[in-house]
Amino acid sequence: MTRPRLLIADDHRIFAEGLRGLLEPDYEVAGIVEDGTALLAAVKEHAPDLVVADVSMPGISGIDCVRRLGEPGRETPVVLLTMHAELEFATAAVEAGAAGYVLKAGCLDELRLAIDEALRGGVYISASLAKEVFAAMATQRESTGGLTPRQQDVLSGLARGLTAKEIAAELHLSPRTVESYKYQLMDKLGLKTSAELIKYALQHGLGA
Repeated sequence: MTRPRLLIADDHRIFAEGLRGLLEPDYEVAGIVEDGTALLAAVKEHAPDLVVADVSMPGISGIDCVRRLGEPGRETPVVLLTMHAELEFATAAVEAGAAGYVLKAGCLDELRLAIDEALRGGVYISASLAKEVFAAMATQRESTGGLTPRQQDVLSGLARGLTAKEIAAELHLSPRTVESYKYQLMDKLGLKTSAELIKYALQHGLGA
């Protein structure tokens, strides 16, 4: 039976090598990288089934890597393994599309649970954070009319005066995709113009 292929990204090499040793009995570790830029390149080279990455890395952060690896044609699940227990980090990670958020202070079994759940297409959050994270996300959805994080990103860009091309560059999307999101937002919110979208964004605090 073929073992799932993992890529590990952590700028603490000793920790990463230790993690490799702990995971290799159950998974194939395709490689270890130490920063976000190397991570994106390694995913393209090795096509792993899943990435285990730190949140804080030189260059591109783990959360930004999650966003980029969620783009069409590059979809690779990412489990973030981090010492950051703050709610805002965990919430941002899940909203960006992370398949898992696990604390380094936890146990190896929890990381395995997160990896296996992510490989099945699910999302796993450390038990100590899960309830707060999902409650915070539910509250945010209620305050923004049930918009998805990506729709909120596009709406925020419009409210900041960015063009579709500028929003596309910021979010690593195509301008056509951004335009599609605009029409989705208009339809969902019952609005007819970009000006109405901008007004809605500002009223809901999405223009910061």
